[in-house]
Amino acid sequence: MGAEMPSALFPTHKRVDLSFERGEGAYLFGSDGQKYLDFFSGIAVTGLGHAHPHLVATACRYADRVWHISNNFRIPEQERLAERLAAHSFADNVYFCSTGLEAAEGAIKMARRAQYTAGSPDKVNIITVQGAFHGRSLAGLAATNNAQYLEGFGPRTPGFSQVPFNDLKALEAALGADTAAVMLEPIQGEGGIRRTPLDYLRAVRALCDRTGTLLIFDEVQCGMGRSGRLFAYEWSNIAPDIMMLAKGLGGGFVIGAILATKEISACMVPGTHGSTFGGNPFATAIANAVLDIMIEPSFLAHVRDMSTLLRAGLANLVKKYGHVFSEVRGVGLLVGLKCCIPNNQCVAAAREMGLLTHVAGDNVLRLMPPLIVEPTHISEALEMLDAVAMRVSEETASA
Repeated sequence: MGAEMPSALFPTHKRVDLSFERGEGAYLFGSDGQKYLDFFSGIAVTGLGHAHPHLVATACRYADRVWHISNNFRIPEQERLAERLAAHSFADNVYFCSTGLEAAEGAIKMARRAQYTAGSPDKVNIITVQGAFHGRSLAGLAATNNAQYLEGFGPRTPGFSQVPFNDLKALEAALGADTAAVMLEPIQGEGGIRRTPLDYLRAVRALCDRTGTLLIFDEVQCGMGRSGRLFAYEWSNIAPDIMMLAKGLGGGFVIGAILATKEISACMVPGTHGSTFGGNPFATAIANAVLDIMIEPSFLAHVRDMSTLLRAGLANLVKKYGHVFSEVRGVGLLVGLKCCIPNNQCVAAAREMGLLTHVAGDNVLRLMPPLIVEPTHISEALEMLDAVAMRVSEETASA
């Protein structure tokens, strides 16, 4: 399929010449008349699949109420969502915004403001980890520190430094009198589906506590059940001071959030930050509906069971086609297959078979099925990936 775009759109995305008429559960139905198994999930957004009955019913119930009023007034659904997120996490307070990008910007501001309020105005530097992705704003680009993303946008925004992945000594050496916070992803998505080792997370927490440094977790992609727990940090038995959410929080509807301790939130007095659309009635009603499903006792156990099934099947593919796939990565239903051929070729071949996937860094094929995926869906996906590998093997043999 080609990648032509409508003339009125910016050419910022490499679009596949395919659109979708409707979705149902784990499937999308394309404008080409084909049915696709969706292991893309809008980049880990549609965690409950497409047209989930509870989300649809909630949207219909709120559609003829109040969509937007601004944060100058109380919003009951927003307050309820904040209370529930706090009750199921480390956080005392929640700030709502519209996207993960906004959440990253807000988290950076909060960390610096907290240090300023504590009497350390020079503590402004944010240390991140190689392979990170924290959005495409100027600050997010500086935090991510990917040369390809930075090119052409002027000087890198100051106040950010980076250390190698899983290198505690390098992090300790990088901490200085100007360090406000360490910001990292418990599971790197864009960086190649790399799980940050749990011992490292615990060591970073201890290091931050010892040095008066704040710890920020970016769970925009790996949060909201994606790892098999509601939040990925829970696997480590430690907690951050600030955490960013978006993507799966709205199940496909636009919403982001920053969760923080009361010490952080107390610094953010009126006028220090704001969002026109953040936490509006409609978005928070949908997010509450998502949370209704995700906090059911059996939901996360199902995610973990499906993860075990998927990873076992992928491991068999690695054994069978070691010249195509070399490694299975990830946690929960944020899974990667490291490829021995260009990963975009695998994505294209899978799509031709009827399976939607995505690329990630380090030549990884990224699999992000909806969290409501069933064993039959996983079997279907594995069969299609087997067919992809077989096709590649035949093409290689005949070359």
